[in-house]
Amino acid sequence: MDLQYFAGTNAWWLAHLSSNSDVDTSLAQMAATGYKIVRVWGFGDANTPPPSMNTDPNSVYFQILNSTGAYINYGPDGLQRLDYVVHAASKYGLKLVLPFVNNWGDYGGIAAYTAAFNCSATTFFTDSVCQKVYKNYVKTIVTRYRSSTAIFAWELGNEPRCNGCATSVITNWATNISKYIKSLDSNHMVTLGDEGWFAPADGIGDGSYGYGGAEGVDWVANLKIKTLDYGVFHLYPNSWGYNYTWGSTWIEEHDAAAKTVGKPAILEEYGTPFPYNHTETEAPWQATVLKSGLAADQIWQFGPNGTSVNPASLSDVNTIYYGSAEYVTLGTDHAKAMSKKKV
Repeated sequence: MDLQYFAGTNAWWLAHLSSNSDVDTSLAQMAATGYKIVRVWGFGDANTPPPSMNTDPNSVYFQILNSTGAYINYGPDGLQRLDYVVHAASKYGLKLVLPFVNNWGDYGGIAAYTAAFNCSATTFFTDSVCQKVYKNYVKTIVTRYRSSTAIFAWELGNEPRCNGCATSVITNWATNISKYIKSLDSNHMVTLGDEGWFAPADGIGDGSYGYGGAEGVDWVANLKIKTLDYGVFHLYPNSWGYNYTWGSTWIEEHDAAAKTVGKPAILEEYGTPFPYNHTETEAPWQATVLKSGLAADQIWQFGPNGTSVNPASLSDVNTIYYGSAEYVTLGTDHAKAMSKKKV
């Protein structure tokens, strides 16, 4: 991708659709918006195969983890779905960010590893068995798609946390895994996928939740890892105990820290839940991004229009639907404004 500022989105569910047509409809609408990148779950872990009566997005899984080992699902309800997303993204001129594991229990995540291999949410990052299985999955995905022009970046995980741990645990893990990914594919970028928590050592903020290191993340230390190409951070004041105007402060702090380290940064997720007005709360954040040096932002999340699967089954309270008035403001208009920023 040429050096430029751009807007993107999240559609975690895209590779969990069984219909090629629904994938095409969704990606075509993203491209028409002016989005350049879309973040899609590159994981789908389970301890047992889902029941046959399950419907999208709960009918697809990428690997089974149990006490006997890990088993990749290469079938039509497995990685063939991700295959089509990668193919279609290239067709529509979109780039993908693919995280390899979820911190949360949705679609397996670290919880699926802990259930199968007796590590915990905190020891996952250092447990030899869990890390061996995780690295095998990373290798499977990276080697499968490393020649694709549709890949924007590999992401170590979605919102990794190690609550109560020294921040060195995740920093060491991120160093080792990003180095491993680069040994498999030196042509694509790698990022961590974290929420952007600061630690006391960073000297940023007031020491409250987002700045105290309680989740075992030091954003500045992680950004300095040589084999991580850019930093990401997320923004959900409502979930973290902050007011919405604080969101612009959070953006400015990450922009300043990234400039100090000398690496790009992206606001990778941001949203406000119903019944809050999306435009009223998120437009000021977008204005702050436009004034900053951040490379991009990716709103959470895209809602399609006209798919055979009910969009409500793919959505959460932060979703903004294609064709709505708020989508025009926060999607189409913002993407156009980002594309016009001078490099």
